[in-house]
Amino acid sequence: MDWDWTRIVFDHVQISVRDAEASVAFYTALLEPLGIPPLGEFEGGAQLANLVVVARDETSGPVHIAFVAESREQVEAFHRAGLEAGGTDNGPPGVREQYSSPEGGRYYATFVLDPDGNNVEAVCREFD
Repeated sequence: MDWDWTRIVFDHVQISVRDAEASVAFYTALLEPLGIPPLGEFEGGAQLANLVVVARDETSGPVHIAFVAESREQVEAFHRAGLEAGGTDNGPPGVREQYSSPEGGRYYATFVLDPDGNNVEAVCREFD
C-alpha cells in the first residue's frame, strides 16, 4: 500500500442532525482538544472548521467520521470531552492493532457516539 497518510483529501464534510443547537454544542466541546474551532453559526447549524452541522428532518446517519489527532494526549482529551458533552463511549482510547500496519502506522484511536448516533473518532497515527 503506497499512500501518503498526511495528504488532505476532503475539503469539508456536512452532516444532518435532528437538533442543531445540541449538536453544535457537542461538536464544539468534542473538537476543542484537537484545536478545531467553530468558524461561525448560521440559522439551523454551524461550521466547525471542515465540519458543517445542519438541522434537517432526516439525519445523515449514522455515519463514521474520523478526525486527525497529533498525539495520544489529544485522543484521550477528545474522548473525555465527548463524554462530558453527553456523548456515548463507543471505544476507549487505545491502539487498534487491526488498523495498524508498517505503512499506515500504529493506530491509536477512540470512538464517541454523538447525539444522533454518529460514530466520531479521533486517531493518531504513530510512525517509528
